[in-house]
Amino acid sequence: MKKKVLIVDDHKLFRKGLRLLIETLDSYEVVDEASNGHEFLAYLDQELPDLVLLDIAMPEMDGLQAALIALHKHPDLKIITLSMYVDQDYYFNMVDAGVKGFLLKNSDLNEVRQTMDCVTNGGNFFSSELLLNLVNALKNSSTEISSGSFLTEREKEVILLICRGYSTQEIADHLFLSKRTIDTHRANILAKTNCKNTASLVVYAIQNKFLEI
Repeated sequence: MKKKVLIVDDHKLFRKGLRLLIETLDSYEVVDEASNGHEFLAYLDQELPDLVLLDIAMPEMDGLQAALIALHKHPDLKIITLSMYVDQDYYFNMVDAGVKGFLLKNSDLNEVRQTMDCVTNGGNFFSSELLLNLVNALKNSSTEISSGSFLTEREKEVILLICRGYSTQEIADHLFLSKRTIDTHRANILAKTNCKNTASLVVYAIQNKFLEI
């Protein structure tokens, strides 16, 4: 059965183009479109899609506000954010809200498919170009990220699997550990690295050469 996708973007031409791209993929079908956050939330009152592609910058209600409301009501809703540019504050705020993936609007079909597959399977996915831009932005900011030398080898393994989009249960299965143990590792990792969320953890992994993009 195909996974149901909702596209939320205020530009009709972009929505139609993205819809045509997605409909070339065997595993997905676009069930509807919305042009702003209000329409998006109204749709969720009627039906929950398997995946939402949500623009950040929209009139009336932007993507961040819409995502916060939607994920408060439906914590398991899978959202991928769409953007024309990299805004560090928006990026971290969206991840804090519970968004599972980020795509720049100039991404090719392969990256769109890869992101959708990863997120619908319970993982996180972040555009390579976006991550590179974030790394460069953080180099020029006052953000302090601790050295990787404080981490155990097991914690480094967990970081790498998080960055690859594995869910907590998948990491537990992969490492033959309990989900509770992975939750503990994750909490320790965030405390040691001064990272607040998965997004900053991915950037940390790149800066410390645990992960290459």
